[in-house]
Amino acid sequence: MVQDQSQEWLAGVIARWERTLLRLCFAYLCDTALAEDAVQETFFKAWKSRDRFRGEADEKTWLTRIAINTCKDLLKSAWTKNTDRSVTPDVLPEGSVPFDERDDTVTRAVMALPPKIKEVTLLHWYQGMTLEEMTKALRLPRSTVNYRLKKAKLMLKQELEDWYYEDE
Repeated sequence: MVQDQSQEWLAGVIARWERTLLRLCFAYLCDTALAEDAVQETFFKAWKSRDRFRGEADEKTWLTRIAINTCKDLLKSAWTKNTDRSVTPDVLPEGSVPFDERDDTVTRAVMALPPKIKEVTLLHWYQGMTLEEMTKALRLPRSTVNYRLKKAKLMLKQELEDWYYEDE
């Protein structure tokens, strides 16, 4: 009975969050196979620690934190340090929202941001997380997350200003 509930819980979590976590992990790792491994590892870690999940954060925030830590661990490994993981939008996993391939300028600008700035950008604008959810997921003070969001807006505004006004 407990085994059935455990499997049912895991199946539900995977159905709800697999695609979202895959895009997040891919943005971190710039490699589809590594992102798939990271998502699989995320679900395994979540399953192992499901009894310790206290519900202080919502499920999405909890899984995002696990995924971020898993990606960071993978990036620290010797193999990833010696591998070219440059990313282009055409290799991104399929998203839950259709992607307009006509112009990938914004995506390229986001992917070129420094890692800490890109992290909050992806969580806020791509994953739809609130400031509060991001502070829990990243385990950072609200002021730090807010600063990084403002920095991201400024950097993207500077990078995309000519692109935005090009059509007028």
